Amino acid sequence: MRARDNVAHASDLQKHPSGDNVDAAAIEAATTVLAMLADPTRLRLLAHLRAGERDVTALTAALGSARPAVSQHLGKLRLAGLVRVRREGRRQVYALSGPHVARLIAEVLHAATRR
Repeated sequence: MRARDNVAHASDLQKHPSGDNVDAAAIEAATTVLAMLADPTRLRLLAHLRAGERDVTALTAALGSARPAVSQHLGKLRLAGLVRVRREGRRQVYALSGPHVARLIAEVLHAATRR
């Protein structure tokens, strides 16, 4: 048996494509996501949503920010595809759009604490 036979193959997420293999649309989308994370209020909102769904009232209380500001930031995050919203009666309940967003936030916060 050769040593190479036991090597696990990297998933698509683990592969490191060279800059030549990344198309312009992917770069643009990544830039938009990173720009959303560059705002402290939006990053705090996403960090709170890692724990689960929250409505605007709960997020406003957690951040200590004005409700209109929180709503505006949530709208931007929704347009960027980082959060999703559903109606529950008169309330709007927000959640991360998927586990990939939770992993991204965890990695960003982990990298920041290791600086």
